[in-house]
Amino acid sequence: MNKRPDMSGDAAAIVLNTIRRPVIMVDPKGFIVFANADAEDFFRASATLLARDGLERYVPFGSPLLALVDQVRQRRAPVNEYRVDISSPRLGSDRVVDLYVAPVPELEGHVVVMFQERSMADKIDRQMTHRGAARSVTGLAAMLAHEIKNPLSGIRGAAQLLESVVGDEDRPLARLIQDETDRIVSLVDRMEVFSDERPIERFPVNIHVVLDHVKALALNGFASRIRIIEDYDPSLPPVYGNRDQLIQVFLNLVKNAAEAIGNEPNGEITLSTAFRPGIRLSVPGTADRVSLPLEFCVHDNGRGVPEDLLPILFDPFITTKPNGSGLGLALVAKIVGEHGGVIECDSSPRGTTFRILMPAWREPREPEEKTGEGTAE
Repeated sequence: MNKRPDMSGDAAAIVLNTIRRPVIMVDPKGFIVFANADAEDFFRASATLLARDGLERYVPFGSPLLALVDQVRQRRAPVNEYRVDISSPRLGSDRVVDLYVAPVPELEGHVVVMFQERSMADKIDRQMTHRGAARSVTGLAAMLAHEIKNPLSGIRGAAQLLESVVGDEDRPLARLIQDETDRIVSLVDRMEVFSDERPIERFPVNIHVVLDHVKALALNGFASRIRIIEDYDPSLPPVYGNRDQLIQVFLNLVKNAAEAIGNEPNGEITLSTAFRPGIRLSVPGTADRVSLPLEFCVHDNGRGVPEDLLPILFDPFITTKPNGSGLGLALVAKIVGEHGGVIECDSSPRGTTFRILMPAWREPREPEEKTGEGTAE
């Protein structure tokens, strides 16, 4: 009979608790005899509670993880497995991980498992795709502004002249030409926003002031019949951003949420803020790499986004609205990217969540005084 090792007070346990990855150790009977701090968060249970049950209680039935643990225990050799889906009601949906499973030579039959959640890596991949799509629209917008708007003004002028000279039966056609010309000009004007490559002015911004402003606009307009819930962390530091552009981002997201809810009688939109351990990304226009600990979410209980649109939701001209242009979310992705942030969307038939991770404001460092001897005037 194997004795479960007591890891409390062990220097190894201290080291493992500093690793920002979920790490567990499983004994020969499948019990989780050790879990570091990140593993407790990952499994949503304390190490004491985890030790009472076998690993199979916390992963889906027939999970590849259980087979990997058995394989490593038998072969006594480590194994890596990528993109393993361990989603379950206990762990939550969309839990895809990379696994490193290794035997413990000093403890017969014990196996260590380290989890690497794919979500962060996928967020970066999606964000790079969104930025690339926005850059492609930048060139297209500049070309359209020059090559299309000038001829359109001539077409509209000619249609106005025709309207004044044609008979009553043809006058609606001349009016139609003008209306469609105006619609195309409006679309090109919206696309011109993408061609603005000037560095944005950033300052410390209280995100709750921004969200309160957006909420007031929504309740007095397009979301007057929808309940908007606040779930704020009041201790958040300021976000390093542009107030006007952040209002544009969240106003667009809240408007999309309201349209997804439509006329549903119990429609709700939740605005939430939280402090999360972030990833590190480069901020455009600087040489710095910053962490993204600030999380802002817009959640609605509408009908959700079609699954086939989720991977391309932030691409230009992608829309589910009959009369939509598909530029709103592309612009949101552009603005968030210019702030050095990441945006993602999780959706199901029960609702949709847009999640933004952004950098916090940091006090500028005082320049160090140079000292030296024999300095000449």
